[in-house]
Amino acid sequence: MPRNDLVDRVACFPFGQQVRILEQTDRTPKKVFVLGVYASAVHARWIGRQGETLSGALAVASEPYIFWRGERADEIVAEIPIPAKVGRLEPAAAVFNGPSGKALDELYLKPLGLTREDAWLCDLVPHSCMNAGQKRAMQRVYSPLREKYDLPMPTIPELPRVLADERRCAEIAQELSESKAEVLILLGDQPIKWFLARYDNRWSKLSDFGENSEEYGKLHKTTAFGRDLDVLPLVHPRQAGKLGASSMKWGELHQAWLEGKTAIDWRTS
Repeated sequence: MPRNDLVDRVACFPFGQQVRILEQTDRTPKKVFVLGVYASAVHARWIGRQGETLSGALAVASEPYIFWRGERADEIVAEIPIPAKVGRLEPAAAVFNGPSGKALDELYLKPLGLTREDAWLCDLVPHSCMNAGQKRAMQRVYSPLREKYDLPMPTIPELPRVLADERRCAEIAQELSESKAEVLILLGDQPIKWFLARYDNRWSKLSDFGENSEEYGKLHKTTAFGRDLDVLPLVHPRQAGKLGASSMKWGELHQAWLEGKTAIDWRTS
């Protein structure tokens, strides 16, 4: 289990569930190594005692596995103890639970003729992080009730300024070596900036690989990791799946890539 200073102490979500580090569990050799940004969370709708919605999508637990697809959200949420005096929890809308995992399967792996069994999955930050929206929800509704009813203090780490330091990059590089993968798939700017660029400084962001349909989604050779390796830079799942605020330009480039992809040409693009 990789160490991480932000969760060396016990960090927790609202209502007390522990923030967990997520990593690849199937350690057998894979065809591709997929590197994302940070782990998501299980989200719940928090309903007050009078039936009012206090939060439509509150992060309440770590994903059960890396790039979770949203299964059993109702069971996971139901197992979280919450005092009746502060309301109840039910699963948030499906769009908030597992969207990146679903996008990975349908918009990245499947077009390449691959399944989860072919992929080693990893994130720069291997645990959930508190984004601005979650922080506002904590301050607006959770903190006043926490003080009144002695609820657990949430300590979800905020997204670090440095997404992967030297030690974390070494951990990821070790996983890449262990995976035996011949293709490194990078999801968006951040894995390029914080991981690939540390070993191969020809690229530091997605646009360095090209910004048009003739260039997007092509394989690029590197020997930065001590062996021949193909790099496949693609957009973040937020762009591919149009999940919240996203770039129309990059979304359209990925869609064009999808329409031109077949299961047999991914190694020779």
